[in-house]
Amino acid sequence: MKKICIVTTSLGRGGAERFSGMLSQILDQLNFDVHVLTTKNVVKYTYAGKLFNVELTLNGSKNGLKKLRLLKQYFKENKFDVIIDNRPRSVFFKEYIIYKYLFKAEKILPIIHSYNIKNYIPNNRFLARVLYADIYRIVCVSKKIKNEIREQYDLKNVIAIYNPVDFDWIMKKANEPIFFRKNNKYILFFGRVQDQSKNLSLLIDAYKNSKLAKKNISLLILGSGEDVKLIKERVKRASLISHVFFLSFTENPYPYVKNALFTVLTSRYEGFPLSLIESLACGTPVLSVDCNSGPSEVIKNRENGLLVENYNQSAISDAMNELVENEQLYNYIKQNTVNSISHLKIETIGMQWRKIID
Repeated sequence: MKKICIVTTSLGRGGAERFSGMLSQILDQLNFDVHVLTTKNVVKYTYAGKLFNVELTLNGSKNGLKKLRLLKQYFKENKFDVIIDNRPRSVFFKEYIIYKYLFKAEKILPIIHSYNIKNYIPNNRFLARVLYADIYRIVCVSKKIKNEIREQYDLKNVIAIYNPVDFDWIMKKANEPIFFRKNNKYILFFGRVQDQSKNLSLLIDAYKNSKLAKKNISLLILGSGEDVKLIKERVKRASLISHVFFLSFTENPYPYVKNALFTVLTSRYEGFPLSLIESLACGTPVLSVDCNSGPSEVIKNRENGLLVENYNQSAISDAMNELVENEQLYNYIKQNTVNSISHLKIETIGMQWRKIID
């Protein structure tokens, strides 16, 4: 039985972290010996296997040498066959120590979750190749990220595996009670409230200039993050406080997704956004900007959602209007949602992981 360690910043806060928990369950079901290492003491998502919580083990100590000794001992004692690195990796010197001296495994698989590649690989081509040219595989969550890395860094050991969808689990969770009753009809953004990447300012402007508020269709923003106060202030300045509502992070957003008219994504960049595929799994249409990367690999325009030009506020407003006014189009899109992502079933993606591990 192969022994696998999934290294992640936490098991909470965002889509990449949620993926860590999901991947641990997939690999556990495939009868691998799964271990999960978290560097932060945030454990909210479901996971499988043995958890090693570094921050908790160190009692919150920030002593770098103490942490280094602990990690070295952990990897030496466990003798993993495979290490899957799901963290952001932006500091070359730190990652050089981790990859050359701490990680001990036959196969090392760093994952790249975002088109903002500098968060995972050094901009400098030489330094990037020092870290990654000789490892087993670099796993990207979209084909566009894979192609960009191959071209930019001349790395050949790069593959793409999409994020999976656990249909049964999502639908079970989606049928739990909902606690949002304002106006009943609403559209939804769910995810991390961070304007730099998610561009919620664009979403607020597009909603304001659409017909939705006049039709008593609210905008619900579900999630937590550093920019909640900033976005609430923008809503106030736009005179939308009676139409835009905020709910903080919940471990189960799916009842809100299922009951939304549609979900919206206006990000500057993504990887392979879980919010899109989870919305489709709930049978809820999606409206997304065509950012790098992910949406164009999920959405077939006017088939399972609407895909519009990024940063084009009027195009987003028009798309919002069309989804609430064109009943025939809306129903056609809605009936295609679930089947459009059947290739992302957890069993299918699990077999792709088994193939590269075995």
